[in-house]
Amino acid sequence: MQIIFYSLYIMFSGIVEEFAKVVDVHRDRENVDFTLTCSFVKELKVDQSVAHNGVCLTVVRILDKEGHVVAPYSDDAYAYVVTAMKETMIRSNLGDWVVGTEVNVERSMMMNGRLDGHIVQGHVDQTATCVAKVDQQGSYTYRFLYAFDPEMAKRGYVTVDKGSVTVNGVSLTVCNPTDDTFEVNIIPYTYDNTNFHAIEVGTRVNIEFDIIGKYISRMTAYL
Repeated sequence: MQIIFYSLYIMFSGIVEEFAKVVDVHRDRENVDFTLTCSFVKELKVDQSVAHNGVCLTVVRILDKEGHVVAPYSDDAYAYVVTAMKETMIRSNLGDWVVGTEVNVERSMMMNGRLDGHIVQGHVDQTATCVAKVDQQGSYTYRFLYAFDPEMAKRGYVTVDKGSVTVNGVSLTVCNPTDDTFEVNIIPYTYDNTNFHAIEVGTRVNIEFDIIGKYISRMTAYL
């Protein structure tokens, strides 16, 4: 008798579906419950994973407009609730969220389709700060600054030219990287349909470095 074990991991592609809006923030000791609304609320179910600005969070409740719990897929579904732990709050920009904040959202990747972005885990590594935003007459160039750690860089926590990086859950190509900065170029569609239109100089964003680079860096340490 042959026994086959399957390992299932939640993955994302970095292709944001839309932005959701925060409609309530509730702190419970070290945890924070965020209530959000978006167009696909009626398609969500409890225990489903959704990336929020690149952070993988689990749906814990589905609510109607009055804030009452309703069953998944209900016609009355208006919003959903996710819970962020202390570690998530420390590593990400979720602490900046208030009622009205626009959050990039993406449901987990279906394995029967094309991977249009790159492999995104939804495990944010750290935050970065926008230090420049340049209007390129049709598109925008952003420069982000992040805390550089040489030891972490050796483990793949670094950007490389023409490599991939996830910014607020958006899969992007790196341009002109330095030790602690990188640039990305945003086309009008991405600007209008994600929360990049709300990013200005001084805005904190979530970043996730490329998992393939992390694996390569880890393996080469044993060569």
